[in-house]
Formats: sequence, C-alpha cells, structure tokens
Amino acid sequence: MRLSDFDYDLPPELIAQHPAAERTASRLLHVDARDGSLRDRAFPDLVSLLGPDDLLVVNDTRVIKARLRGRKDSGGEVEVLVERVLDAHRALAQVRASKTPKAGSALFLGDGMRAEVLGRVDEFFELRFEEGVLDVLARAGEVPLPPYITHVPADDDEARYQTVYARVPGAVAAPTAGLHFDEGLLARLRDQGVGIASVTLHVGAGTFQPVRVDDVSHHSMHSEWYSVPPATVEAIAEVRKKKGRVVAVGTTALRALEAAAADGEEGMPAAGTAETRLFIVPGYRFRVVDRLVTNFHLPRSTLLMLVSAFAGPDLIRRAYAHAIAQRYRFFSYGDAMLLERGLPKVVHPVAGVEEV
Repeated sequence: MRLSDFDYDLPPELIAQHPAAERTASRLLHVDARDGSLRDRAFPDLVSLLGPDDLLVVNDTRVIKARLRGRKDSGGEVEVLVERVLDAHRALAQVRASKTPKAGSALFLGDGMRAEVLGRVDEFFELRFEEGVLDVLARAGEVPLPPYITHVPADDDEARYQTVYARVPGAVAAPTAGLHFDEGLLARLRDQGVGIASVTLHVGAGTFQPVRVDDVSHHSMHSEWYSVPPATVEAIAEVRKKKGRVVAVGTTALRALEAAAADGEEGMPAAGTAETRLFIVPGYRFRVVDRLVTNFHLPRSTLLMLVSAFAGPDLIRRAYAHAIAQRYRFFSYGDAMLLERGLPKVVHPVAGVEEV
C-alpha cells in the first residue's frame, strides 16, 4: 500500500474552524460495509441506530492545556507543547525555539515558572518543572487546538474541545468523536438500554504527525498510554453473551480495545494498562469492535488508514467523496460517521503485530 492510496482533495472551507452551536447538532453519515450503503442522518439518530444489547465504549481522557509560551534563559522566545506528563514534575514536550535548548538550560514559562531541560528523548525534550506540571498547565497553558484550526483558543474552545465525560487528565488532543455527545443524548441511550463503558487512551501530539514514507508498511507509529478497566471487559463479555455489538466512540477507544485484545481471549480485550504502537491498515483483523463512531480524518493520515481497514478502502473513498459533495464539515470540530465493520480479513503482517 502506498501513501497516495489514502489521499483526497478537500476544499479548505470544509475544515470546521468552530464547533456546531450544540454538541449534537452535527450531521452523521451512516456507512454500512455490509451492503455498501451511505445514508445521510443527524447525529441524534444514533439513538435509533443502537439497540438495547449494544455497548458504547468511550475514551474518558481529559485534554490538558498543554501549550505554554515563554523564554529561554538566554532571552529568546520559546513555545512548549507537552506531549506526556511523566510524573508530578517531569514531562516530555516539543520545544520550538530559534536555537535548540541544551541540557541543563532553563525555560521560563507563563508568568515566569521555571522548567529545566534534562535532555532529549527521541524527538521530544524531557523537562523538569519546579512546580507541579499539571498546576503549571492549568494556570498558564493554552488549549492545544490542532494545527488546521487557525484561530487563537478562546473560552468556548476550552469547554468544547473536551468531551462531557472527560475524567482522566493527560491528552494533548481531544478524542473528537466524543465531542458530539451531550448529557441528554447519553441519557437517552441509557434509557433505551444501551450500555456505556470507558477506556482511557491519552492522545498524543503524534496523532497530527504526517506519514513521511511512501510505503506505509515502513511507518513507525507513535506510542500512546492506555488503560482498559476490568468493568469494561466484563461489560463486553456480557454484550457477547447477548449477541450485541461493541461500538467504539472514536479511533482512540478502538485502538485501546484492539491493543488490549492481543493479551486477551479471542474477541476480548484484557484488563490492564500498557503502551501501544498498534498500526491498523487494510488487512487488519478486528477482534473486539463491531461499529465505530468517528469524525472525518486528514488525507494521508494513519486515522484514515484505520477507518479504511474497518469499512474497506473503496467504501471509505466513496463515503469521503459523498461527504465532500454534500458539504459535510471535516476534522475535529466537524461532522461524524457511523461505520459498520466490513467482513473479517486476515491479519496484515505489519498492522497485526503489536510493537511496544
């Protein structure tokens, strides 16, 4: 497979720069790999598309205000994007400056809070903050909006670039499929018997990193931390008994479940916490997830490869062409899809191997 197999032309005006007026006001494209159909719906129609034996699995990660601005001890300006909080005082971060900061140098961020550069870890810098990392981010950080959203983060972004069920701080990008749910819609789903369970996967800035190789089998995925609680595994086991469906809300929830399935029984994830570099491309055999709620993804991205694996490349190409023709809104603040999984495939020799 070539990178060009996952390309498409998107009119820039279809990139949503702001969320819809209400969380549930988005459109929903129902993409059914079982019969190849495409149906235009509204997001609240999800209630009628799920049954009482189904289980919705959400990612309860919470976006941290991961972008900090300040200066180096030499006086030059610096921008820091925290990738991962390691402990109370240490973090991995991208650092932008006119000159690369050296180990032992200091950064003064926000209103003068000090962070020491400990050294490099691959493409990131390890920083040690004098104050608690999360305290510094809460006080001086900015919402880390994706690079294709061009406005400066505002108060509404702080609220709307966060799911209503966000609980565990640590993500630097939102699990955007979950942005369409509000408390009222979740209550309607519960009232009709749909189960709701959670996993945690802290989305890293690597989710926006482009694929730089033409042969996608040579791409190396960034690592992300995830956790699958025992209660979620039990809920999935119950759904299997009832012949219901596991519905992942977002590619991040799907990756957590599929990564955990490598250590579980057939068709089941294992409870626990781990790192994953799981790279899903067409040919991957899905073990856990039956249906996927997701947004529209960037051209040539690993997320577009994932949804192509789930519903089939040809159908996804048709779905995206249809969405563009019908003027759907794209990316993080855009509209959504409900994907029905295609027929099982053999495990791809690259995608089916878990690399940690």
